[in-house]
Amino acid sequence: MDKIKIVNVFMVDNPVGRLALTQDNLCAFEYDADYLQHGTSISPYFLPLQPGLFVAKHNPFKGGFGVFDDSLPDGWGNLLLDRYLQQKDIDSSKLTVLQRLALVGATGRGALEYKPNISYNTQEEYIDFDKLASEADKVLTTKQYNGSLDVLYKYGGSSGGARPKVFVQLENKEWLVKFKAFNDPEDVGKMEYEYSLLAKDCGINMPETRLFENKYFGVQRFDRTETGKIHTVSAAGLLNADYRIPSLDYSVLLKICFNLTKDIEQVYDLFRLMVFNIVISNRDDHAKNFSFQLINGEWKLSPGYDLLPSTGFNGFHTTTVNGQGEPSVNDMMNVALDAGLSQQKSKEIIDEITEKCNYNNKKK
Repeated sequence: MDKIKIVNVFMVDNPVGRLALTQDNLCAFEYDADYLQHGTSISPYFLPLQPGLFVAKHNPFKGGFGVFDDSLPDGWGNLLLDRYLQQKDIDSSKLTVLQRLALVGATGRGALEYKPNISYNTQEEYIDFDKLASEADKVLTTKQYNGSLDVLYKYGGSSGGARPKVFVQLENKEWLVKFKAFNDPEDVGKMEYEYSLLAKDCGINMPETRLFENKYFGVQRFDRTETGKIHTVSAAGLLNADYRIPSLDYSVLLKICFNLTKDIEQVYDLFRLMVFNIVISNRDDHAKNFSFQLINGEWKLSPGYDLLPSTGFNGFHTTTVNGQGEPSVNDMMNVALDAGLSQQKSKEIIDEITEKCNYNNKKK
């Protein structure tokens, strides 16, 4: 693969800045002069809107910035990329951050796009979910995959998370559709769909969800709208936090939410999401499973996603609650009060979500 010295960053068609590598293979970023006059910081804590060169640290993103790391695949997407490049006799371990961003091009999460753009494209329009799920299973369960990865990579090459998934456009909407991983229960798609409905019932802002063919969980992409893409950054990306290990506490997350949005109601929304995660035992609540979106120049808390009971980090919540990986009601209340939330309202949220989730479990 050709060496790349500079990657230009765009917010859709508008130049944002440029990336290069230092001699130590660290990313160096500089905002575009015109963007400095009219834009908004794409990552306010580490890339404030000001002239000059920003140089990333080695950790936790291997010399990259969190906001750009959000564009890169991880988990399933990385596995798919490695196998895809292997079939083309390219050693993925030797790729630089710039080469990886160029491979993402305009297909990544949120609104950031990268040039040169060498992302893969195919004209395939018919979506056979059963075939894609079958091929994804083969990729997961075999070391040497002999099939064609072109379609799988086209639909899922920029995705993150551990479970196989694809991005598809159906009925003029863009969807993320998930398949079963080898250690998932057979009905994991139906389970995640039911929990998405429960989350909505618990007052959590959720995107539209569907159960395709009665087994594949699908969620409408909230970083895509009819009017265009929305700049979306995870808490991990904003804070340069390592999402693979416990790196955040909900008390910090709630304060960050208020600092960004300046809206206490959105802090309550995040608190509600925290309580839901605890009540349903969604312990895989790492720093990449919370996001913020830049909409009309203002930061907003994103809709909820990846809400399903899970093991987490060594059986504990990956994002701690009042410093605890197995939190109590008192821990939840301490986090609420530390964030400046009302004791009465916070207690009402805990009671409401606990009651609705317990009722849901009784129905089953």
